[in-house]
Amino acid sequence: MSENEKDTSRIIGQVKWFDPVKGFGFVVSDQGGPDILLHANVLRNFGQSSVADAARIELLVQNTSRGVQAVEVFRIEAPKATDAGRLMDIAEIDEQCLRNVPLEPARVKWFDKGKGFGFANVFGRSEDVFVHVEVLRRSGLAELQPGEALAMRVIDGKRGRMATEVLAWETALEDDDG
Repeated sequence: MSENEKDTSRIIGQVKWFDPVKGFGFVVSDQGGPDILLHANVLRNFGQSSVADAARIELLVQNTSRGVQAVEVFRIEAPKATDAGRLMDIAEIDEQCLRNVPLEPARVKWFDKGKGFGFANVFGRSEDVFVHVEVLRRSGLAELQPGEALAMRVIDGKRGRMATEVLAWETALEDDDG
């Protein structure tokens, strides 16, 4: 066993916060202990550019001279939805009906976290799809980057086409294979 392998362990915890602009965030382990550094590169290796605060996450962590750091992401679960956090446009639609909407390949046009929304385009279709920050949070994401490939569940809402779920492209491919 190498020196590096001895200092690693698999943990489950919760994202304390993650800032895609800064390129890092922190996770709190269910077993307690110091905060765990989650670098953007480790998250990108998993196929995501961001992760929502309060998301559940399973990591391989390593003790280093600079503290405990994540070295691999195994699984991310979106934070639990609250009634206050549900968008009015989709609040009346049965959750199972939303899950039955097929995933569609899309690309981010723009997203402004400060405004709380952005737009994406489904491949092969010209109209914009509205993406609300709350839908991102419920999907386990915190932010989107222009040009980022996604898979989305899209419905015709009261004000046009809107995303009800957003997945990183790599995650959607894995879900589809299973």
